[in-house]
Amino acid sequence: MRTYYCTLEVAMSIIGGKWKPLIVYHLTKEPRRTSELKRMIQGITQKMLIQQLRELEEDGIIIRKMYNQVPPKVEYSATELGMSMAPILLALCEWGENYLEETFDKGEYQILNKY
Repeated sequence: MRTYYCTLEVAMSIIGGKWKPLIVYHLTKEPRRTSELKRMIQGITQKMLIQQLRELEEDGIIIRKMYNQVPPKVEYSATELGMSMAPILLALCEWGENYLEETFDKGEYQILNKY
């Protein structure tokens, strides 16, 4: 039996960390292949990406679909549970943008991929 001290702890245990929110964010837009995710998420290693994808799959946030072809094709997409996180992730994007606008001058930052 797992014990949690608050429900935020539950949420953070599933999507906490540097990479998982970014992975889920991209998968709520459309299904993606591993190589696409790697290109979209700057700084993540292949090993870390695979590890995070497996954990998200185990937690029911994403699904992995294998196509029976040569070369093998694997595609990841958000489950219904994963899709329910889309408004939360969008709100975080908006919060981040507001933070930048209130904290820095326009010339001090650059957003390359605005939600």
